[in-house]
Amino acid sequence: MDSRPAPFDDLDRRIVTALMANARTSFAEIGATVGLSATAVKRRVDRLRETGVITGFSATVRPSALGWRTEAYVEVYCEGAAPPRRLAEVVRNHPEIVAAMTVTGGADALLHVRARDVEHFEEVLERIRTEPFIRKTISCMVLSHLLPESPEAGASQPAPEDAAGLR
Repeated sequence: MDSRPAPFDDLDRRIVTALMANARTSFAEIGATVGLSATAVKRRVDRLRETGVITGFSATVRPSALGWRTEAYVEVYCEGAAPPRRLAEVVRNHPEIVAAMTVTGGADALLHVRARDVEHFEEVLERIRTEPFIRKTISCMVLSHLLPESPEAGASQPAPEDAAGLR
């Protein structure tokens, strides 16, 4: 079996860019833009999904429409060296945590939390702090988004390649 990664050429990049800008764009529309038939675009998208380049399709929803009006980033400091898989288990138990990552610097992890209000956020923070290996947390509340079109603000964002003329 050949273990080399599947080729990823300029047409693939343009197709992915179109889907990132609007995942509901039809294969025919993408094909007209990139110079392929709808069938050829579908074959490429299928290959990109099979090889893990495209991992899924989703809808972007404005968080406030779901009642999530409070947002914060939480630095997590662990006692000793908490393995990333243990941190991942913890954050999966909190639906309010919309993103989590290990980071360099003083903190061990950074959590992006959304809550209904400050009281709900405080309750989430207290639940996080009950984990025995968490030593402390430092929170920064989001006041406003300077880039309101960003995914973090709840907006879909065109891929950077769009500036190269896909649209």
